[in-house]
Amino acid sequence: QVQLVESGGGLVQPGGSLTLSCTASGKIGRIATMGWFRQGPGKERELVAKITRGLTTSYADSAKGRFTISRDNTNHTIVLRMDSLGPEDTDVYYCFSNLRAADASEYSDYWGQGTQVTISS
Repeated sequence: QVQLVESGGGLVQPGGSLTLSCTASGKIGRIATMGWFRQGPGKERELVAKITRGLTTSYADSAKGRFTISRDNTNHTIVLRMDSLGPEDTDVYYCFSNLRAADASEYSDYWGQGTQVTISS
């Protein structure tokens, strides 16, 4: 089965940095888009950042200038570097990918289990 494996969440003080990683494992054919969403209690899920196979990036307005997303197509991995973190960034962060499995003819959406990011002093 295709899985998205996330790592890098944790606790950091305001103004600090964290790096999140997500790797698509299994028999992968081609990945079109990968990115990160976040959601807290009582909040709607929102896109934080995404990157296409052609390395086109998109960011939420709140993330612009602070977060940077990158992609390694060979290893099916994305990395999100988050700087200047504040309490408003506290959320569960979910990795997302639109990809085609090696034995599939169509692209499908996949989600990671989520990793907690907490910014607190």
